[in-house]
Amino acid sequence: MYASGTESLIKQARDIREEELQKFYSRISRLLHNKDYGLETIDSLQRLYLIVSSTKYGRTLPQDVLEKLQSLLCSPSTSEQLQALSSAILRESLPFDVEGLSVDFQDGRTVSYVATVTLTQARKKEEVCTLLHRLLRCLEPRQPEGQVSRHLLPILSKAMSLLPEILTEDHINLVSKKLVDWLWYTNIQQGAFLYSGGFFTGPRNRQPAPVTEVDGEVAADFFTVLCVGQNYTEDQWMSMYAFSMIRKWLLCYNSDGSGNADAAQHKKVLFSESVHHDDRSEVDGSVVSIISTSSTASRLLLPKERLREKAFEYCHRLIEQSDRKALKKSDTELQKACMIEAVTVMDIICREDPSFVYRAFPYVKALYGRVRRDLAYSRVLLPIAQFYLNHSETAAVDSEAVFRELFSIVPSEQFQEPMLAFEFTQFCRANVTVLSESVALYRQSFPNLFKFLAWNSPALISEYVELLPSLLVPENAIEILHSLLDLPCLTAAIDIQLRSPLSPRSDKFFLDQSVKVSSSMEAFRHPSYRGMFLYILRTEAGTGDTIDRLNGLHEILSDVADCPRVVQCAQTVPVLLNIFFNIVAQFGNKKLINQLVLVLLERSGLLFNIKNYKTEVQRVFSSHFLVLCKLQPSLIVEWSKELLDFTGTTGNISSKENLYTHVVWAIGEYLSVSYDKRCTVERITLFFETLEAVLFEITQVRQSASPPRFSPKVITMLMSTLAKLASRSQDLIPRVSLFLSKMRSFACSAPVTSCYSEEDIEEILTRANELINLLKLPSVAQFVLAPSQQGTSPRWHRDTNTCLPLAMRALSEVLQKGNDLLPA
Repeated sequence: MYASGTESLIKQARDIREEELQKFYSRISRLLHNKDYGLETIDSLQRLYLIVSSTKYGRTLPQDVLEKLQSLLCSPSTSEQLQALSSAILRESLPFDVEGLSVDFQDGRTVSYVATVTLTQARKKEEVCTLLHRLLRCLEPRQPEGQVSRHLLPILSKAMSLLPEILTEDHINLVSKKLVDWLWYTNIQQGAFLYSGGFFTGPRNRQPAPVTEVDGEVAADFFTVLCVGQNYTEDQWMSMYAFSMIRKWLLCYNSDGSGNADAAQHKKVLFSESVHHDDRSEVDGSVVSIISTSSTASRLLLPKERLREKAFEYCHRLIEQSDRKALKKSDTELQKACMIEAVTVMDIICREDPSFVYRAFPYVKALYGRVRRDLAYSRVLLPIAQFYLNHSETAAVDSEAVFRELFSIVPSEQFQEPMLAFEFTQFCRANVTVLSESVALYRQSFPNLFKFLAWNSPALISEYVELLPSLLVPENAIEILHSLLDLPCLTAAIDIQLRSPLSPRSDKFFLDQSVKVSSSMEAFRHPSYRGMFLYILRTEAGTGDTIDRLNGLHEILSDVADCPRVVQCAQTVPVLLNIFFNIVAQFGNKKLINQLVLVLLERSGLLFNIKNYKTEVQRVFSSHFLVLCKLQPSLIVEWSKELLDFTGTTGNISSKENLYTHVVWAIGEYLSVSYDKRCTVERITLFFETLEAVLFEITQVRQSASPPRFSPKVITMLMSTLAKLASRSQDLIPRVSLFLSKMRSFACSAPVTSCYSEEDIEEILTRANELINLLKLPSVAQFVLAPSQQGTSPRWHRDTNTCLPLAMRALSEVLQKGNDLLPA
């Protein structure tokens, strides 16, 4: 969400009229041609950028303005602020011919700005190739390497994202060699800088000092991003830039099969026979030993293989450095980021060449031992778990402890960290197949995983839409359904849990358990309610379906029902419920579907009292109740008692009208001997009498009574269902016909006419007349209102929730309007 002032500026930029825009273009053109590059020009260009970037479509700039902006962009003498504005405006405008952008490839700053425009506006692959190939020439050994190299890597990274195939094999080998040089052969001395010796003396050169570790000790090994200095040299900057893109480079250009078994065996022989070490990468005093140090034999490897080797050793060095106690908090955060990146790069290298797995596992295992008990390093567990997931089977290593730490402890303790929540769900999303098949804790820990969603919804809704099917199996479907319905309660509970230590604690609750609580915070600390909160906040599945005292839980949480976070969580539940029922419909057996129907009836009234929450959930229940009935029509007979209790309670019409209407329709549709042989006349009569009593109760309107409280849809649905049941037990036809004949007096009464519209009254009367006429011919009524199960396959009839079969309407039109088609 933008601030109100920002939203106002964006709205003004979007609503600017064409004549005003043309005047503004003229003003900018005048300023640029007069070479007036003062504050007025800067302000005008900033406004122009807002105008061209505030809409989803590009704007066409006047040719003179376009040419002047291109000139400013390509001129090395232009200030960086003007170059940045020119680049931003040109990127947002409609595409133009980028071949006119000429640049001096020795000016790294200008190259970077021009390249971003070219990558955005290029309409042909050749235009990007031309730019990138010219830049890569700067890396060739015969070319002097200047500051342009520092600007090249971001451009190369962007080009790889857009067109991975843009580099030739020679270019790939060239960049791989340069990445090795930047990562490995970097000066460990700080750059020389000038300092003032006082008022009477001029600046003097200070002798460069070696870079240090994060704990202040002098760095003895090669330079890495965790080495600290006050002034970095150009090659040190390139080392840091190279490490930042090494992951993407390996993923794009290191999967050509070079890490096969023969190459891996060849590499082992080279390293086992080598005794000479490269002087430029000597590792003194390190635990790395001969195998992990760079040897002259590594020069015999192909560029891609050598890059893997050096990147692996670089990552090992980072893991060693991350064990040092940082003097600054910022360095501690940098250590965490480097741990994540180092393990991720090691994982990629091991996937390309399995021979690295045995060398990498001791380092990763040692790192896991250091961070597993410190929640501040929870994000580091994700790449470690990914490494174990990919390679534990190859190395014959047990990974259960890693996943127990990941799924049992991290979500319950760190659910309030938004970045961790996003990365955690992305990890599960990327490995959903392997986790669901190989890691039993994944499905067992779904109550813990739901804590991320409960606290960070709706930001994570798209992730959980994909994760939910992998969590669902017949054994946990019922518990997951209850957990989804109780998700707003979980949000409220963890909010109370976070605030609980901050509130004063009263010991009277522990001395007298009969004291009535006055807030959810007091209930959280009260022994009588402790069990409820422990269940809602459970970490693993299998402890029961739901809470027996749900009404009590909803009552004590009522003071947080309006909390914005709780309301947002409630808005995501209907989306996930639709996913849940769609998946269950695919694998659900008869037993599971019957249980789900019972849960729908029970939980339709046991929902957290949040605005619109009950209505939306019941709407989902209604649509999927019909799907479940279609899959297992016999459930109408098996849950006769529960359905009679539900439909016989008129209060359900007021609070659950949509669901009630669908249940009544399902009874009329599937309570038939063609679906279940146990559907006897006595059972049909029992349902008929129950629904008849309900219809009689809601249509008894006296002149002095208040208008009816129920919609015409419920009345017409009850009439149709009674007629369907009577067609299957013809002894009931006189009763329903007599009842339907009285509907005219109901529909024409004063309270009804004052409440219902003419269309509603007409619908009730038409339905009653149609049903009466249809029941006069019992055999026809049975065919139309109670078709056989075989007749539903070709859909000879169609019965919606509020309409008569289409076949009868079509037949009536033929008889009434098509008499001329009948034979004489």
